[in-house]
Amino acid sequence: MRKIIVHEHLSLDGIIQAPGGPSEDTSGGFRHGGWIASFDDDSHSVALRAQMNKPFDLLLGRNTYEIWSPYWPHHGEFWPNVNLATKYVASNTLTTSEWHPTVFLNGDIASKITTLKQQPGRDLHVWGSSNLLQTLMHHDLVDAYWLMIYPITLGSGKRLFAEGTIPAAFTITESIVAPDGVIVVNYARAGALKTGALERDPVHV
Repeated sequence: MRKIIVHEHLSLDGIIQAPGGPSEDTSGGFRHGGWIASFDDDSHSVALRAQMNKPFDLLLGRNTYEIWSPYWPHHGEFWPNVNLATKYVASNTLTTSEWHPTVFLNGDIASKITTLKQQPGRDLHVWGSSNLLQTLMHHDLVDAYWLMIYPITLGSGKRLFAEGTIPAAFTITESIVAPDGVIVVNYARAGALKTGALERDPVHV
């Protein structure tokens, strides 16, 4: 069974919109595109490259796919696996592409992704794709969140948990605190949320 792993650059206030450049995604009047540009540290760069070098397929929303598809076929030397991966794209409007291999998913996206997860194959990596993420979280389809958390706040923009999510427990399988303040952390699903009463005054636990 495949896993769905969400990869995101994340501000302290939960924004994931347009980390890479000013023109990446200006929807909603977002003016802070390229907010990761001033952070450059070998430790989190190594962790990022390790993720990029893993075998994977991609699960993307339409907007992210339309940003990536003109770029990565011509810059494969920086990320060879992105062109080798099968790109599964959630879209009710796109049907063809010159970036191969690409498979378009339309209609009942949650059902189709559930079926896709159950098939043999490489794990499905999600980058960006803020609208698709809300569907994945609503239907409990995310197995892990691999996050790079930056020590900034942006105030507005598309958020990772924009529409909430279901109660769930996670465990940390990887964590790095870089000298520039970026936290790299992988939260893997660890079953259902557990609740209970504290036996002592929580202030003095």
